Amino acid sequence: MKIGYIRVSTQEQNEGRQVKMLEEQGIEKMYFDKQSGKDTERPQLHEMLSFARQGDIIVVESISRLARNTRDLLNIVEQIKERGSQFISLKENIDTESVSGKFMLTVFAAMAELERGYILERQREGIELAKTQGKYTGRKPIDIKEDEFRRVCKKWRSQEITATAAMKQLDLKPNTFYRRVKELEL
Repeated sequence: MKIGYIRVSTQEQNEGRQVKMLEEQGIEKMYFDKQSGKDTERPQLHEMLSFARQGDIIVVESISRLARNTRDLLNIVEQIKERGSQFISLKENIDTESVSGKFMLTVFAAMAELERGYILERQREGIELAKTQGKYTGRKPIDIKEDEFRRVCKKWRSQEITATAAMKQLDLKPNTFYRRVKELEL
């Protein structure tokens, strides 16, 4: 079976270009993740790797869609190989069944990691420039009503509700919730 994996970094990004390329390759099953490729904690990636069987071919538009880190990419490709499957990247024209394909995979993986580093560096530089020009002040702080936060935390601390339920009630992500707990020494 030909299996496609598609990844875009944010919910706002469109995966249409990747879908079209993979459909042209006769892909029978596709997996989609809408999150960063900085690590391998992606649900559809794991599902695809679990699904792959002997003789399947995993196809991606480019290796940067699979991973942005050399070690992660090589580990993923090794998992694919261990399942008896083959890996193909269309953009780089890499087929890991050949010795030269394995070599090129390593080279392109390092380039993808370098590209991610450049993206982060440009982003930091842009933010610094915007700050010096007074155009960037960071994210707006989340408006948390302290009395409501304390009330919900009290329920959480007394084990009436779980931390997840408390976060849901307050509409907060875990890092914000726990930071706020620490700040208020609750």
